[in-house]
Amino acid sequence: MAIYAIGDIQGCFQPFQQLLRQIEFNPGKDTLWLTGDLVNRGPQSLEVLRWVFQHQDHVEIVLGNHDLHLLAVAEGFGKLHRSDTLLDILNAADGKVLLDWLRCQPMMIAGQGYAMVHAGLLPEWSIDRALDLAEEVEAGLSGPKHREFLSRLYGNRPTRWSEELRGADRLRVIVNAMTRMRFLNRDGEIDLNYKGELDNAPAGLTPWFEAPGRWQGEMPIICGHWSALGVRISEDVVAIDSGCLWGGSLTAMRLGDQALFSLPCPAFREITA
Repeated sequence: MAIYAIGDIQGCFQPFQQLLRQIEFNPGKDTLWLTGDLVNRGPQSLEVLRWVFQHQDHVEIVLGNHDLHLLAVAEGFGKLHRSDTLLDILNAADGKVLLDWLRCQPMMIAGQGYAMVHAGLLPEWSIDRALDLAEEVEAGLSGPKHREFLSRLYGNRPTRWSEELRGADRLRVIVNAMTRMRFLNRDGEIDLNYKGELDNAPAGLTPWFEAPGRWQGEMPIICGHWSALGVRISEDVVAIDSGCLWGGSLTAMRLGDQALFSLPCPAFREITA
């Protein structure tokens, strides 16, 4: 029995299947942890979502920003972008079943000595506190008022966490941190502008995992989201989005021994400024 964490797939179904063959994934005994962004921009988002749904007893996922974007668009609260590849899901006969399942998936999980979230955690949050906050979002997203939740999802503000936050502002900060964050500025605010490589970051920006005062020592955090960062393995962070969509690779890590498996991928999208 093995557990494999796999970075952002984003509709790249064929590389995903090739990687599963490479690691000899056995759904009868193995489990996958997927870092979110199952869909969008790659050519086969519907196929990815169907496969994960069909194998849900052997797959754990967390929601990414592109997954939430799909849910918002499906409810009429977001616009399709030119680079989106979501129409097949929206038009599919089983689309509603897939979307209803997707919106009931977690924002964050923990177990086997690891926590997993799509983007990252704010420095104020311990693992246990972050799991509690994730549950607040999950309750809104999976509950009877999920359309109201999705209608208030978009936005970059507030830019920092406070326990005093309530309502849509509170949930939006949690979502932005867990699914969109890469950097914090000098004031500890989430910066959602710069998305590039760590070495070229503007002065004053700090990657979330190096933020001063960050909770550490509990368990490593597995994340994706940041393809320009690439694979980064340390005592407390396991970043495994290696840019399959952009012609990089799709990466899996076996949790038991941190063995890495990588599959080179064709470029489904060109990186533009």
